[in-house]
Amino acid sequence: MGWVEEIPGVNTQGRTLKETKENLKDALNLILETNRLLSRSAGKSTREMIIVSNK
Repeated sequence: MGWVEEIPGVNTQGRTLKETKENLKDALNLILETNRLLSRSAGKSTREMIIVSNK
């Protein structure tokens, strides 16, 4: 079983560690896409790209 501690709801399982990692990537992508769709339907919003650098 595997999960992403920083993002609630991202958890999965697999028969091997490799399969679990692949499933986690899929689960993370699904959660991010779902959250993106939900935030768009929640109302009018604006998006602005911000570039962050540690230089």
